[in-house]
Amino acid sequence: MDPTEPQLVEGLRHVVAIPWPGRGHINPMTNLCKRLLLRDPNLIVTFVITEEWLGFIGSDSKPDRIHYATLPNLIPSELVRANNFNGFVDAVHNILQEPFERLLDRLNSPPPTVIIADTYVVWAVRVGERRNIPVVSFWTMSATILSLFLHSDLLISHDHALFEPSEAKEEEIVDYIPGLSPTKLRDLPPLFSSNILHVFKKSKLCFDELPRAKCLLFTTAYELEPKAIDVFTSMLDIPVYAAGPLIPSQELSVENERNKPDYIRWLDAQAKSSVLYISQGSFLSVSEAQMEEIVGGVRESGVPFLWVAREGESKMKEALEGSLGFVMSWCDQLRVLCHAAVGGFWTHCGFNSTLEGMYSGVPMLAYPLHWDQILNGKMVVEDWRVGMKIERRKKTELLIGRGEIKEEVKRLMDRESEEGKKMRRRACDLSEICRGAVAEKGSFDANIDAFIRDINSTT
Repeated sequence: MDPTEPQLVEGLRHVVAIPWPGRGHINPMTNLCKRLLLRDPNLIVTFVITEEWLGFIGSDSKPDRIHYATLPNLIPSELVRANNFNGFVDAVHNILQEPFERLLDRLNSPPPTVIIADTYVVWAVRVGERRNIPVVSFWTMSATILSLFLHSDLLISHDHALFEPSEAKEEEIVDYIPGLSPTKLRDLPPLFSSNILHVFKKSKLCFDELPRAKCLLFTTAYELEPKAIDVFTSMLDIPVYAAGPLIPSQELSVENERNKPDYIRWLDAQAKSSVLYISQGSFLSVSEAQMEEIVGGVRESGVPFLWVAREGESKMKEALEGSLGFVMSWCDQLRVLCHAAVGGFWTHCGFNSTLEGMYSGVPMLAYPLHWDQILNGKMVVEDWRVGMKIERRKKTELLIGRGEIKEEVKRLMDRESEEGKKMRRRACDLSEICRGAVAEKGSFDANIDAFIRDINSTT
């Protein structure tokens, strides 16, 4: 028998979860499923991923009532998808529906009660409608950027849908997108640029399916994006739930000395709030030339650092040999961010990392790379006011130099400056908001319980 085939218990309500095949989507879907099982003992989950992704997460801890089922590796590998992301998106849209339906045909003890599908899985709602299975749309980015995506026609009507905005145009303010605070054009992803347009057109097909979903579920907390959440509550005739911050905060625990990994032991030996945690995410990274400048700037800053280098760990260790840091290929990010020794977070501004940074109360150095990260970086700096952004000072410059990086790192980690004190107070305030949201009887419990009642009403 295939060990990934779900062994279901009769009488339990059956949730089928299908994330978009990427770590930034699989992780929050996993967190959601774990939370649902904690809140409702009568639910059981079949978690659908590709064979490749089951291999990636095979060693992760898995609750008893989450059963993994796999789709064949018919799409480009995660290891090379950056080489042709347009082709990767097309493959997910065009190839995975048929094997998913064959999988559904085998899940009949009990039959699926509801499908929770990543919003980007464009065919999920149609599959559910044909089979009379309600489909929940699960959005893993900010509510604010979803509003931008849905109102992108306003960029066109205001002459802001430019392929390559001039330096002067980039400074123009966009203040007409519902739920979006006034934002410079340069702080929005260039949705209509040649290298993004294909993916954005494909994404719009997914957004067209939203009104036919049973409900819309966000990973954000209402307290973080109230205006954006209200936009969807008013514009959609389906329930909208803000079930966040949807991060693995319930898994934080005090472990004994024997179970501490080396990087935690290293952090234990550092002074309070002295370490810069650096993570550039798991997908797109920077050029080799830019990475050399980043490495040089961090070294010259003299700030102790903990650096996650998902690829090229040995090369990074060699480049940073003799500096005040610790390099590894993976860590428990939320545990690191919540460690007393960590005083700053260099982040690519993926939304999951942004939520974890805010929960931990650590000020952030925003270095966004693409897509929603660009707007997330702006929100970190200007809306939530818990960080600063590192960027080229002039558009004509190809790289951010190591001198600029050195100064920005030192500026972020300066606890004595007035700027630093204000940023840390704000970060602490926002951390309390996030922790309050996921505390017992917080907004998370209220929203997730309402969501469970909603999906249970289908039985």
